[in-house]
Amino acid sequence: MAIRVAVDALGGDHPPEEIVAGALAAASPDLIPVIYGPQELDTHGLEHVVTTGEPVAMDDKPAEAVRGKPESSLVRAVRAVGDGDADAVVSAGNTGAMLAASLLYIRRLPGVFRPGIAIVIPTRRGPSVLIDAGANADARPEHLLQFGHMGSIFAQEVLDIAAPRVRLLSIGEEPEKGNQLTLDAHALLEESSLRFEGNLEGRELLEGGCDVVVCDGFTGNVALKTLEGTIRTVLHALRTEIAVGVRGKIGGLLIRPAGRKLRTRLDPEETGGGYLLGLRGLVVIAHGSSSRVAIANATRLAARGIEHDVVARLGEVLPERVVESSRSTNPSERTRG
Repeated sequence: MAIRVAVDALGGDHPPEEIVAGALAAASPDLIPVIYGPQELDTHGLEHVVTTGEPVAMDDKPAEAVRGKPESSLVRAVRAVGDGDADAVVSAGNTGAMLAASLLYIRRLPGVFRPGIAIVIPTRRGPSVLIDAGANADARPEHLLQFGHMGSIFAQEVLDIAAPRVRLLSIGEEPEKGNQLTLDAHALLEESSLRFEGNLEGRELLEGGCDVVVCDGFTGNVALKTLEGTIRTVLHALRTEIAVGVRGKIGGLLIRPAGRKLRTRLDPEETGGGYLLGLRGLVVIAHGSSSRVAIANATRLAARGIEHDVVARLGEVLPERVVESSRSTNPSERTRG
């Protein structure tokens, strides 16, 4: 049976036509995009379109938008997963509203404190997972512990890493480095059953020093956007230098195949987005600036999550680890070094 992915056509910075083009590019006999958007999309000859009301704007307050705009494309697309009308949902819209709608209509898996966004980072040694990449600007140590567990399951199921190495993003490798959240989270992670290998500095993110990078959503989002901006600037500078002078152009021709491979590997649009893990259904959060290429890849990412049964796997494994999380957050049952 084909996988049905609900796509929010009004999410993101681009017009609906760009989002629709991306969704249709991902379509196949095994993947059916269901477009949620304005009525005029019906004139495009699309087979699967659900007409919706006014959009959720990027500057809307998440909870108010979800309650006040129940017929919006974002809310209707999320609700389709909760109602069983779609297998997964993709949106490049308001992340806070996506989180609020998902909590209301899809709901959390048993025992999950907070969902976290898991993003695949293309490192020098292979892909790794960053969690949380922006769902929770404020977090507690026990949330980061659960992010470690969710990220490890994701790495095992989707990246096929048998025993994921987990590290905590901080300002230094030493256990005593970091703010109070980092210090407390380090203690919990160290006592857990995870393969925890200590702190990771930001400069090591692209080196591939671990398989799962754990952090709060504020730190993770800043780190992710810093990486993306740096990669974009470096690639642009390389293209500019190659275009200067005959020698540069000749050298550019020689390295063009390698340059294309590098651009493809590092381009965030090749990933498309990240999974909002910890829910009873599959939600993919795409970049607000997503082009049709990114939306196509985000839609395929959603389908892969269904194929790998990520939600069911989390539902099987997390309950055992939730017990561990609860015990670890009880001061009487743990000690600190």
